This record gives sequence, structure tokens and C-alpha cells, in this order.
Amino acid sequence: MSDVNDSFDDLIRSRNSQQDSARDREVLRAGQVPDATEPSGQTTQELRQRPRRMRLPAILFAVTCVSTFFAGATGWLPLLYIVTFDADGMRRAIVRNWQDGFIYMGCVLAILLTHEMGHFLATLRHRVPASFPFFLPLPISPIGTMGAVIAMDGTKADRKEMFDIGLAGPLAGLVVIVPVILIGIQQVDWAAPRYGPFLLDTPLAVRMFLDHTQPAGYVSGADISYSQLNPYLMAGWVGLLITGLNMLPVSQLDGGHVIFTLFGKRSYWIARGFMLVAIGYILYAQAGWWSLMVVLILLMGVDHPPTRDDTVRLGWFRTTLGLLSLLIPVFCFPLEVLKTLGP
Repeated sequence: MSDVNDSFDDLIRSRNSQQDSARDREVLRAGQVPDATEPSGQTTQELRQRPRRMRLPAILFAVTCVSTFFAGATGWLPLLYIVTFDADGMRRAIVRNWQDGFIYMGCVLAILLTHEMGHFLATLRHRVPASFPFFLPLPISPIGTMGAVIAMDGTKADRKEMFDIGLAGPLAGLVVIVPVILIGIQQVDWAAPRYGPFLLDTPLAVRMFLDHTQPAGYVSGADISYSQLNPYLMAGWVGLLITGLNMLPVSQLDGGHVIFTLFGKRSYWIARGFMLVAIGYILYAQAGWWSLMVVLILLMGVDHPPTRDDTVRLGWFRTTLGLLSLLIPVFCFPLEVLKTLGP
């Protein structure tokens, strides 16, 4: 009787094996990969990423090259030529200032690309799905761009990984910003007559450097007038502005990533407090451009979403670095940005 049962069991196993082989062949013919459980509990299909889109990032990069070149070549007044439809004046400005346009374009794009590649390389290191950088052109703006972003699946990153990804961009960008703006400061003629349509509010870090070096003609606390601009200085200033904005401790900005990974859900109160202060500043100082920033943050959501695992410890080095990084907006961010040049 046992021989009969053994024979019957062998027949069943053989039939199941044949069915499994046939099913595997069908799956392979369909171009699919069978699910295979990894030690982490993820399947092969979950680990595979869709190919990154290249066409749109490449197009946006090319358009941003044009818009930043145009901003620099028109003396950071592109809207003047666009509104007046002064094609002949635009052509003369580009022919006269094409070198400034290329220098400004190269410096700004180097800053933005380094910043975003800091994020991107961190996502590669931690195997978090992310897109190539999307550059945001804005031809009507004096700076020619709204910066750049990458899209990533933040639900795949734990607390420590989110910290690394969030802070890698600003730190990488500062490596390029510092030498660019130092070159720009050295080329400024501080004794030159001050005229033009606007002033640049000097960030605290730049002001401290100028007060320490005391270049000829510089008056402590003075802003930078339009007539004193050069492409290096303007590009470095734009880099500081974008870095300062990104490090604000709210939402899913870089600073929002850092503040959430440092303080967890307590960061919600910091973010909400910051928003109240920002709204109060808008009303007090009538800083209209801040209104757009506040609206964008409200649309994104003030609070940072949880990570894949919020219990992962950062360690003393990351904690110290994160706390120090919270000073970046204080030193890099110009509060009033563009100011009207007085009499």
C-alpha cells in the first residue's frame, strides 16, 4: 500500500513541477520578472525602477540656459525688453553684453546643477527612486530661473536617508556659491556712482565678509546697487537666495527634511510657527514677493510627511551637522531681496 501511495505522490509532484515550469515560461514570454522575495522583504518587481525620463529634463535645462543667458545679457532687466517688444534694443543688448550673459548663465547653472546633483547622488546611494533634475526657467524674472527640483519617492527613505538627501543639496551648492560670490565681490567698484532700478539686499554672510575685509569705497551695511553688479556677483547672490529659500524649516523644502529628521513631529510646531512669522512679516514690511512663497508652501502642505522608518537614529555627527545647517537661512537669505534705489 505504501508503494502505491509513494507512486501517487511522485506523480503529483511531477505534475506540479510541469505546471510550474509551464507557468514560468508564460511569464518570461510576457516579458515579466517573477516575484522573488529579497532579504529586505521587497520583491524584484518592487526593486526595479521605471526608466528615468530624460527628454523633459533635457528640454527644461536647455530653456533655462537660454533664459538665464537672456537675463544676464539684458542686464538683469529682461522684462523691460519683453514688455516693450523692443526687439532691436534686445538684439543690441545681447551683442554688447553676450559675455556677461554666458558668465552669468554658466555660474547659475553650475550652482543649481551641483545643488540638485547633491540630492540625486544621495538618492542613488540610498536606492531611493528619483528623477533627473528639472530646471525651472523664468524668462521674465531678473534672475531668469525659479531654480531646479528633483522628484523622489520619499516613502522609500528612512529618517537617516531623508536627512542625507535633504542636506546634500545645499551643502554641495555652497561649495560652488562661495568662490563665485567672492570673485564677484572682488570685481565690484564700491566707489562707483549708485544708480539703477533696484538694490540687492546683502545677505548677512556677505555683509560680515565685507565688514571684515573693508574693500576700498565700501560703507558698512551698504546694499549693492544695480550699477555695481557683475555676472559673478549676481550669480552668487542668486545661489545664496535659492539656498536660503530651500533651507527654510517648513514643508518638503530641504530645511523641512532636516527639521523633521531632527525633531520628528515636534517639527510641525516649528513649521507652523515659521509660517505665522512669515505672514506677520509680509503684513508688517509689505514684502509682496513673500506672499507667493507662502502660497506655494500652503499648497505643498506645511507639515512634513513621515519617512519609511522614523525610529532610525541619526547619530551625533548628523545631529550636530543638522543643527548647524539651520543657520544657513540666517546667513544666506536676503530678507528684502530687491529694493527700490532711493534718491
